Amino acid sequence: MNVDSSNMDAVVVIGGGFAGLTTALTLRKGKNPPNIILVEPRERFTFLPLLYELLSGELKAWEVAPFYSELLGNTGIAHIQDSVESIDMQKKIVKTVSGKKISYAQLVVATGSKPYSFGVQGVQEFAFRFHQFEDITKIRGLIAEFKKSSEQPKCLSIVGAGPTGVELTCKIADITKNSFEINLIERGDCILANSKSFNQEQALKALKRRKINLFLNTEIIEMNKDQAKYQSVVEGDIQYFVLNHTSLIWTAGSKPFLPRLIDKELQHNDLMIDSCLRLRGSKDVFVLGDLSCRKDSDLYPSAQLAIQQGNNAAFNIESVRKGESMKPFSFIDQGEMLSIGLGEATITGLGLTIAGRTAFNIRRLAYLTKLPRLSLGIRSGGSWLIDLSDKIF
Repeated sequence: MNVDSSNMDAVVVIGGGFAGLTTALTLRKGKNPPNIILVEPRERFTFLPLLYELLSGELKAWEVAPFYSELLGNTGIAHIQDSVESIDMQKKIVKTVSGKKISYAQLVVATGSKPYSFGVQGVQEFAFRFHQFEDITKIRGLIAEFKKSSEQPKCLSIVGAGPTGVELTCKIADITKNSFEINLIERGDCILANSKSFNQEQALKALKRRKINLFLNTEIIEMNKDQAKYQSVVEGDIQYFVLNHTSLIWTAGSKPFLPRLIDKELQHNDLMIDSCLRLRGSKDVFVLGDLSCRKDSDLYPSAQLAIQQGNNAAFNIESVRKGESMKPFSFIDQGEMLSIGLGEATITGLGLTIAGRTAFNIRRLAYLTKLPRLSLGIRSGGSWLIDLSDKIF
């Protein structure tokens, strides 16, 4: 298939998550915006920090997962709904799965992460995930099956006590009113290993109030549809045991997803990024989001990191196109906000250390300001205020 040479001077953004979408929208606000092409296979953007509220019904799909057609309407940004197969950095061409060949002047790679099972037998076949908008339907179906099943006892195991595992556990416990046993499994010695201490303490209290069975220093070895085998370290000794489950949700791991790069000197797992978020050895390729979080760095994947990088990348792309100096990226930690049940949250940041219902309301208002395009945030805020007034009056 021939290369589309009409885009020789375009900025191509691969991935429509927080980093990619922020880059595209920020570039579009410039005085003389370039042609911008967003390559993203999904039809909906997903506001991942609020996915739990979509599961619980506290928020609606249009708030948490708006269509790209709505977000990009009247912006002039072209959305190609396709996946990228490979990138030829020498010829500056992106090839999609459907066979399109798109040339670029500058390229932003922000493809995010995908669930990773660490090779644990049975996870791919039998475990549920909670990683994207489509998983909502699956988890709702799982909850519905639990509610109508006469099987006793019923047990749900959730593997991984990072933010996803903890927030999901609390939501499901509240949605189902603790009508069945829930196990939360964590291979480390604490929950929320990278979180603020106050949030860790509040999350532990939330789990205890919901009578969640917490297994620390415990690693899953293999699983099938009905049970999983684990190994646990107790006072230096390794112990093996089996837990039966009705279903299991895997939140224990993810790994960055990177399209194949056609470059003999660049290995898939050796992405080196300079201080301006540019791929080392390349003048026009920027790498953002989860892909920028190397094991030897102090950056962790998060929405706020991706948004800040998107703004920085947009500035640097404009600078490159003008022949001006770029600006090194510096992450500003704005704190952490976690949902810990229906109408509850915990916050360390924004000048606050607070938990409970007030924290839940502050968290939602804070996230409204981060929604792509101001009109969506205003619309969602109006919906929330109407719902709140209904409850008050």
